[in-house]
Amino acid sequence: MNQELIADIARRLREAEAASKSIAPVRELVAEAAQGHDLVATAYAVQQCNTAQRIADGQRIVGRKIGLTSLAVQRQLGVDAPDFGTLFAQMAVGDGEEIALTRTLQPKVEAEIALVLERDLTHEKHTLADVMSACAYAVAAIEVVGSRIDRWDIRLADTIADNASSGLFVLGSRPVPLRELDLSGCAMSMLRGDQPVSTGTGAACLGNPLNAAAWLADTMVRMGTPLRAGDILMSGALGPMVPAEAGDRFTARIDGLGEVRAVFAR
Repeated sequence: MNQELIADIARRLREAEAASKSIAPVRELVAEAAQGHDLVATAYAVQQCNTAQRIADGQRIVGRKIGLTSLAVQRQLGVDAPDFGTLFAQMAVGDGEEIALTRTLQPKVEAEIALVLERDLTHEKHTLADVMSACAYAVAAIEVVGSRIDRWDIRLADTIADNASSGLFVLGSRPVPLRELDLSGCAMSMLRGDQPVSTGTGAACLGNPLNAAAWLADTMVRMGTPLRAGDILMSGALGPMVPAEAGDRFTARIDGLGEVRAVFAR
């Protein structure tokens, strides 16, 4: 891999975020930086470069997000595989707290189930039982995804390099033990104001959000950064994502988990 070019791609993405100005897709640069190596691994190297910079700037990792787990979202973006990004404390927004539209580029919202761990996940291969026993609880969540890539013209290499198109996340305030939930069968509806804009079920997330969590746990062990107690796992969209505009108020309702709100300032 061309480490100098990887650092340059990471810098371009950082500067786009700092300037609130999107940039052209980076997938061709990522392919050039790969130098015949795995394209996905190279894209993650770009992501890790910016993760390391955030840590150096004093930011704190609080978990991971899984992206592209919904077939509907995959169709929207023209990709066919999940990915992951890193969550930082600075990305957290309170339930119903007003969000400035400028906090992330080209924001869109999607309803998800978030899992919070009480035990580490360090096995090379995790079973669903491993994941369930490691989870303290689940909460309803909204992810405000954002892209530094102009007009969301992304492919897998673009979104991975761009921290899986991470922006912000909102957690609900009703923690529920997994034994009380049907994670696969639970229905989700998301409203803008009082108008339904997205629907789905837990099965939209790789068949079950626990499947997505197990995929992430295995992947993070391979990456050398296993999931730890206290980590928040944004398990993936339960339905299509929806563009957000100034003044929008979104409410996501998930069976068994109640409601969570994302409110954008006027």
